[in-house]
Amino acid sequence: MVGIEDIREAAERIAPFAHRTPVLTSETLDRRAGRTLFLKGEHLQKVGAFKFRGACNAVMGLDEEEARAGVVTHSSGNHAQALALAARIRGIRATIVMPRGAPRVKRRAVEEYGGRVIECEPSQQAREEGAARVMAEEGAVFIPPYDDPRIIAGQGTTFLELDQQVGELDALVVPLGGGGLLSGMALAARALRPELHIIGVEPELADDARESIERGRIVPQRPPRTICDGLRTSLGELTFPIIRDHVDEILTVSDESTTEVMRYCWERCKMVVESSGVIGVAAVLDDEFRRRPGLERVAVVITGGNLDLEHLPWQE
Repeated sequence: MVGIEDIREAAERIAPFAHRTPVLTSETLDRRAGRTLFLKGEHLQKVGAFKFRGACNAVMGLDEEEARAGVVTHSSGNHAQALALAARIRGIRATIVMPRGAPRVKRRAVEEYGGRVIECEPSQQAREEGAARVMAEEGAVFIPPYDDPRIIAGQGTTFLELDQQVGELDALVVPLGGGGLLSGMALAARALRPELHIIGVEPELADDARESIERGRIVPQRPPRTICDGLRTSLGELTFPIIRDHVDEILTVSDESTTEVMRYCWERCKMVVESSGVIGVAAVLDDEFRRRPGLERVAVVITGGNLDLEHLPWQE
């Protein structure tokens, strides 16, 4: 469905528009981790998250007839902003169906990127129905946030860059929500570095992916309780088998550990990262991970830096 050539084509397609994000290092974090860490800084990507890669690949890959009617999605997170910006760059309309009560900072960001926001009731059914109406009335193309070959290929470009920047690694650590980023990066890594140990990380309070792999089927996400709002989604029909077949293990991290490491990165490393984006760092700083032998060079993806500065987790 998605192969290394699709990912390479995506890299060429988005190259004029997406940032080539840096790999950051920190002696302070290395000492805490007991190994050398390479932090892929996707919080420095356009819109402040890796999501721009997939959205850009999807939008720029539309033919002229498809693009003429615009694109639509339902989201209140980073995908909404990413799609709005990608559509603005292409010169087409993006409609975002967003649940009523979503943080105003997120709605404002979508509108500043040129997206049209349509409010709906805060339920999955209402979101899907709102997007379906736009598709039926306007012919807009639906661009889902993660469970789509174009999105997966776009997110996979993150590993192509990382491999060029760092070279041989012992392990790759990637935050896991719906699985678009982990799927794309795993496919690229297995093609280029087949022996690499690949780890997904999710919150203890949203560990549906771990349970899905254990049971051999997709387990729907329970009502979200974690502070990692970007990781509250369930695996998709496309991402589940990729993660099942190519990811070596899934780790879980408590919200308390994620919050502590997030604050540590702000204060000591001068990195403005969100809880969902820094959970991978929290995983490799855990005492159990520190005791693991043989993983000397570890890459961790910092997936995003978007958050409401009026409601930081250590203020609540």
